[in-house]
Amino acid sequence: MPFYKKIDNKTPEGQRTVEGLLRLKEELDKAVPAKTVDPTLLLATWNLREFGGNKYGGRENEALFYIAEIMSRFDMIAVQEVRDNLDALDELMYILGSWWKYLVSDVTLGAQGNHERHAYIYDTRKLLFGGLAGELVPEMKKTAGTLNSDFAFARTPYIAGFRAGWFKFTICTQHFYYGKSKADDPQRLKESETVVRLLQERMKSKDRWALNTILLGDFNVFSTKDKTFLALEKNKFKIPASLRGTYSNAAQDKPFDQIAFLAGDVDWQMDVLKSGTFPFFKHVYRDADWKSYLPNGTEKEYKQWRTFKMSDHLPLWVELHVDFGTDYLKRKIQAPAK
Repeated sequence: MPFYKKIDNKTPEGQRTVEGLLRLKEELDKAVPAKTVDPTLLLATWNLREFGGNKYGGRENEALFYIAEIMSRFDMIAVQEVRDNLDALDELMYILGSWWKYLVSDVTLGAQGNHERHAYIYDTRKLLFGGLAGELVPEMKKTAGTLNSDFAFARTPYIAGFRAGWFKFTICTQHFYYGKSKADDPQRLKESETVVRLLQERMKSKDRWALNTILLGDFNVFSTKDKTFLALEKNKFKIPASLRGTYSNAAQDKPFDQIAFLAGDVDWQMDVLKSGTFPFFKHVYRDADWKSYLPNGTEKEYKQWRTFKMSDHLPLWVELHVDFGTDYLKRKIQAPAK
């Protein structure tokens, strides 16, 4: 449970935060499975719009408390759009509690990089960081005696190795290039094809860190018929059946965010595991609240403003079963002697 001690309930803003947290807690109890010590892993991905940026004044404590409450329901959250300034992230970690840690990439330089980082926020009571962390970079090729790359990601994918009980895995998060507001922007498609190829190649390597890999993040997929999406399944990555077509943007009309598996240890779960999103604007920064936040603005302005407090994406999550002990013991039972 996050720390609430910094809430000043004697102010209107503090009282509003208390009321919002109570609504969130009640609805999260209904929407997300309870965390467990051993049997399950609750994994989420969440694009937090310009997290660490200063547009509309950045994130006040109210928004950080709401974000922390939602995150606390998961064991690990891959976060996209973390900015170069980490003050908001550090404040969020304080609210979550000392048993939470993060790994964060460096910013990707250049206009397309948008000063963004990737981050993994994880509960150390469930997950052990394995020591592997790095950026996924296309191979260099030798042309006319010079090494160069013919392709670069707008934002470099971030890969790390973790263990949760019996489940050892690498995880890669990515925020694909958006470009034009349409399906299958050429660079976005190229990024999708490249990241799955590179991960596949690593999985075939004898020195791979784990036998399982998870690719997740903001893929900017407009439809499950997009070539950007189909590139995952074409290369043997599996999308959980319950996630297919799930709308993850705040407007809930696009399946932008995805979680895909190339993971033999959990392959059997792809058709049965629980998953979902959490539409937080139904419970905090609600449509009907706009005059209390922007008394001199308009409802349209408010609906844009609030995405810089929470996000324009919803958290997308899955519940994995990661206690393989029973299956292991069953394999050890010897057939009776004849």
